[in-house]
Order: sequence, then structure tokens, then C-alpha cells
Amino acid sequence: MPANIENTYTMEPMLPQEGVRELEDLAITLVAKSSALAGQVNPLVAKSIGDLVRSMNCYYSNLIEGHDTHPRDIERALASDYYADPKKRDLQLEARAHIELQEIIDFGGGKHGLFEADYIRWLHYEFCSRLPDELLWVENPDTGERVQVIPGKFRSGDVQVGQHIPPSADALDKFMDRFEDAYAPKKLSRLRRVIAVPAAHHRLLWIHPFYDGNGRVARMHSHAYLKEIGIGSSLWSVSRGLARRVEDYKRLLMAADNPRQGDLDGRGNLSAKFLKDFCVFFLETCIDQVEFMESILKPTDLLRRIERYTDDAIQAKKLPKGSFKLLREALQAGEFKRGRAAEITGYKERQASTVLKALTDKGLLVADTPKGAVRLGFPNEIVEWWFPLLYPAS
Repeated sequence: MPANIENTYTMEPMLPQEGVRELEDLAITLVAKSSALAGQVNPLVAKSIGDLVRSMNCYYSNLIEGHDTHPRDIERALASDYYADPKKRDLQLEARAHIELQEIIDFGGGKHGLFEADYIRWLHYEFCSRLPDELLWVENPDTGERVQVIPGKFRSGDVQVGQHIPPSADALDKFMDRFEDAYAPKKLSRLRRVIAVPAAHHRLLWIHPFYDGNGRVARMHSHAYLKEIGIGSSLWSVSRGLARRVEDYKRLLMAADNPRQGDLDGRGNLSAKFLKDFCVFFLETCIDQVEFMESILKPTDLLRRIERYTDDAIQAKKLPKGSFKLLREALQAGEFKRGRAAEITGYKERQASTVLKALTDKGLLVADTPKGAVRLGFPNEIVEWWFPLLYPAS
């Protein structure tokens, strides 16, 4: 291993040095669009949508790792309904671990600064400690040696990722210190903080601090950072966009590992141009996903799809008449007290209670307590109806 691999200069530049105007324009667009999306959805409806988006984010993050866990299997995992088959069960547990960690992040969990090594270790610990033992081993492709992944612990040995040789285990603390110093939000302007999201995403993967789980940690870290700077939310996920263009994602990540391409390619050891290319791709992907969620969450269009679904379900005798009125009230008001079911439907108390029970039994209306106010729920069976294209076609 070259001696200079231990010098943090080998990771420079930490932020793009070229094409900054283009990146700033993308950052401005992302800020504006994410703000508009947040204002489009009733906060109480957003709470339920957050549950759906966390499952979606898990599905696509798994897909990037080559683990195709069906949305129905994810839903079953959240209900502790696991397969008897160990391999399928392990994938369900992995999915549940991902969702539980993102939920902690979405509700403000994590006691450290986002770029501190302790926070990166915390992300890894919270994810990996929920995994079955069978998923906590990796194999060295060159030697066949199996190495145990210890939740929250940096690797103790050296690795190679494709053509890239990350810093040695002994130098990880030094590189993580530089990572923290370069991306600390207090040192960056608002627009530079947005640009730092994809730059830090690549550099964390370049450091490769863990034997396994680096990709998931990096994507979860990007989600947490976007949320920290007021852009990310539980309403959208960049993982969906990255998975849909996974070849470009991986190709541009690897390209940014390349050394400087001549005198016009920045002033660091690594290519400033390729880092900029990855940042452009990442921010464009974020914008694309915000726009996608904005399109399927337009209140009038969403209400029309809910009505179409409800009409079909009533005709098929899967839901009672009066269901749409309660679902419409939940969408428009955010939530309503159970005692208002008769008023909303125009039915007598007993009949209205029957309609309400049918909707809660199917998870179309949910509540935090057995007798609490109800809001919209989004079980897997209605996703294709209410949110077309959220997942790939079956």
C-alpha cells in the first residue's frame, strides 16, 4: 500500500472546485421545490405518508444492494410476520432494521453532530445491531476469509473496493476527522451545505470505514443531513431515484474515486471534475424525486384516485358505502374524531360505526390510540391505486 494513502490530502478536494454556479443553481431549485412540497401536504397526512416513504426508501436502498425485498414482505416484517425460510426472514429483518433507523432519524434521534465519527458509528450500530447474525459476516473475495461485522465499529483491517484502496484501518480516525472538519454545516453557506450532501456521500464511501454496511450508512447519512438543513423530509427519498438509475449512480461514484485528470482538474489529489459530475447527478436526482412526490401528492389528483379506488372496492363489496366520505375528510382535515363518523357520512351511528370499522380494519384509517382520532393510512394493497409508479410495476 502506498505510504501517502495515510495522508488526508489523498481525499482532497472535499467540495467541487469547478462548475460551482451550476451546482448552486441546482441547490436553489432543490430548496424551493422541497419547501413547496412540504407546504402542499397537511402535516397530519404527512405523518402517515412518512410511514409509506420509509418503507419505499427501504425497498429501494435494499435494491441498490442487490436485495429485492417485495413491499408486501416489508409490510409483513413491520407486523412481525416473518417467513419460516431463513433467507427470506433475514431480508425481512434487514428491511425492518432500515425502517426503524430512518424513523429514529425522522423523529430527531442521534446525539452527535452529523459529521462526527461517533454519529457515523451510531448509524452503523443502530442498523447492524438489528440484523440477524447471518448478515454480519463478509467474505474477502481474494482470500476467502470471513470477517465479522461488529455493529458500530470501524473495520480493523484493510480492504479493497473494486479498483479503489480505501485508507488503512489505522488511518480511519484521521480521515474521519478531516471528513467532520470539511463538512461541518457551521463552516458552510446555505448553498454550500446543499452541495456538501453529495460530496460527503462520496467521500464517506471513499473512506469505507466499515467492513460492510457503508452504502446504507452513506444513504442514511445523506437523508439525515438533508433533513438537518431543512430540505429533506419524510415525504420523499433520494434512494428511489438512485435505484432507478443504479448503474449511473455506481459509475459516477467510481469515477469520483479517480485521481486528478491534469492541470485543469482542480488542485487536490482526486478529480474535481468527477466529484462535480457526481454532485450534479445526485442533486438532479433529489430534484426529480421531489417533483415526483409533488405530482402524486397533489390533493385534487390524490382525492380523485382515492375515490376511484373506493368506488371499485364498494362495487366489489370490499368496502361499505360511505367509505369515501370518511377518507375524503381524513385527507382534507388531516384527522377527525371517531364520533364524527355519523355526521360526515350522513348515516345513523351504528351504520357509520360499521363503515369506520371497515376502514380501520383495512388500515385505510389509522390512529395512535384505540379510541383516538383517525387519519389516513397507506397499506400496501392501495399503493398502486393511490400512488402509481411509487414502486416498479409488478
